[in-house]
Amino acid sequence: MWTKLIWVLCFGVLLLSPRMPAIAADADYAINPGDILQITVWKEDGLDKEILVLPDGTISFPLVGTLTARGKTVAQLQQEIKTKLATDIPDASVAVVVKNANGNVVDVIGQVNKPGEINTGHRVTVMQALSIAGGVTPYAATGKIKILRHDAEGKETAIKVPYDEIMKGESLDQDVVLVPGDVVVVPEASLF
Repeated sequence: MWTKLIWVLCFGVLLLSPRMPAIAADADYAINPGDILQITVWKEDGLDKEILVLPDGTISFPLVGTLTARGKTVAQLQQEIKTKLATDIPDASVAVVVKNANGNVVDVIGQVNKPGEINTGHRVTVMQALSIAGGVTPYAATGKIKILRHDAEGKETAIKVPYDEIMKGESLDQDVVLVPGDVVVVPEASLF
């Protein structure tokens, strides 16, 4: 019995580790730079490749060339590869799998117990990210927590997080889902 309990606890810790890459299970997961994809064309041995999504969001695949993968779902990328292969391989059966969701990274900085980069591999809200970072310290200005986010044009915006209200069970709709590249900032409370 104890062996089984220890195995479950250890396996659970491995699954919940914030630094460990995870496979994205969501059908609407958007591919990010740093993700590792497994692309397979059925019955075409030379077209079974493990591919890293480059920092600019592109991938290169034989007979297809360079494609933008960033922001696309697995189904969208699969369809695009199938369409581009149609001239060389009619009715190609293409499979795209996210092997490692290394690009789904957010940062938590400031007054948290474990600041740093969080590689989640799945959707995470700001409250979940703060939990993964070990929670806020006693010196945190919880009323001033913000999310810094860059949009597609590179413009940075700050999203205020009503931490105290969410902790009371209020304003739960403002527990924002983080997107790759977000930075959660937990400032220090002033003494005066």
